[in-house]
Amino acid sequence: MEAETVTVAIEDKQPENGPKTASDGAGKESAPVEAVPREPIQAAATADAAKAKDAKPAIERKRSRNLSEDKRFKLFSGTANRPLAEEIGRHIGVPVGEAKMQRFADGEVYFQLLENVRGVDVFIVQPTCYPVDQHLVELLVMIDALKRASAARITVVVPYYGYARQDRKDRPRVAISAKLIADLLTTAGANRALFVDLHAAQIQGFFNIPVDHLFASPVLVSYFRELNLPNLIVVSPDAGGVERARFFAQKVGAPLAIVDKRRTDLNVAEVMNVVGDVKGKSCLIIDDIIDTAGTLVKTVDALYDAGAASVYAAASHAVLSGPAIDRIASSRLEQVVVTNTIPLREAAQKLPKIKVLSIAGLLGAAIESIHMETSVSTLFS
Repeated sequence: MEAETVTVAIEDKQPENGPKTASDGAGKESAPVEAVPREPIQAAATADAAKAKDAKPAIERKRSRNLSEDKRFKLFSGTANRPLAEEIGRHIGVPVGEAKMQRFADGEVYFQLLENVRGVDVFIVQPTCYPVDQHLVELLVMIDALKRASAARITVVVPYYGYARQDRKDRPRVAISAKLIADLLTTAGANRALFVDLHAAQIQGFFNIPVDHLFASPVLVSYFRELNLPNLIVVSPDAGGVERARFFAQKVGAPLAIVDKRRTDLNVAEVMNVVGDVKGKSCLIIDDIIDTAGTLVKTVDALYDAGAASVYAAASHAVLSGPAIDRIASSRLEQVVVTNTIPLREAAQKLPKIKVLSIAGLLGAAIESIHMETSVSTLFS
């Protein structure tokens, strides 16, 4: 027997004259019902509307003074740049998580978490700097350990992305290593990535996970604004860095010059000529990486030959491999300003020409925004 649907209609008719009454189930009328004044109802409705207007959406999390009160957040670090991770932790009020990182006699990496991360939003700070392959494998092993420990989300914070210069096939039969590293990080289990000044912005497209790309420019711009160099002009050391240099020039209110460079081999560059008027000006070379410093010192010589009064340099990543430190020390550079995405070697720390600025505050703000699911776009200016 099929179920029968019964529709009940409720009539709202009232007698035209006399007070409103409430009827019982038998259809008999009961005692009159007193009318409720309209003023209290309207006041209550107005108050509810005001509360609804002021109420925040349920999806937005409540931001605390620091992340130390959030049990669903943890920060870990490999061995590549532990001081930077600890400084980031101080900025956001969270200590670096406890873990054991060791190596077997043959060099294999052994990593063990010493804290529970089940259901936790985890951030790993690990630049893939020298020795690049060793620090990269450390990062991959850490990601795998966190994934198997049931972390809710794993974000890799890579201040310096190794292999970034191999982002295209510029010669026959070469690897696109930057894409390979992106695949390795994703396959290992990373859910999100945070980088600083990628060598080429299109590397973000190599990832099938969300990527946040920060720039060290805000930190560097603040420093050179305070330095207040006279008659300043910003210089791009090659055509590939024009966009970066132009952004910097706009922020400091200076004109732009470009050095036309031809690279003859790996880590070997030949400076051709300077495009722009640098005569009698304070030149500021803006780059993302200083590796062997060969390009840098040749650019400095070209600028002085073109009549520059003084030459400074700024870069996000101080790789400083091979003869870089000796070249900078013997060059005519006034000062080289870098950030701490990569820990400086002891010889570089002793060189007075090299000035290091910290990006821990910038990374800390980005990490907090990612965890709280708020916008990071304000960190780009």
